[in-house]
Amino acid sequence: MTVSVKDRVIAIIAEQAVLDPSDVKMDSTLESLGIDSLGLVESIFSIEEAFDISVPFNANEPTQSDFDISSVAAIVRAVEDLVAQKG
Repeated sequence: MTVSVKDRVIAIIAEQAVLDPSDVKMDSTLESLGIDSLGLVESIFSIEEAFDISVPFNANEPTQSDFDISSVAAIVRAVEDLVAQKG
């Protein structure tokens, strides 16, 4: 069985938040899950490694990034787009 992008992203975020994946909701923010800036960077690295993609994210200027981190759903959509572009 192939694991979906959504499920893999949620698993990565849950691991960073030290939560069960079922506790990570699509409308959750990283902040509401207790993920700080270091956890965010570690999540980005994990996502890049898991999907073999390069995430356009600047840890020094997170709000200036083309990678939307406003919610779990936004992160999932952005990763799905990057995976699709990779082809």
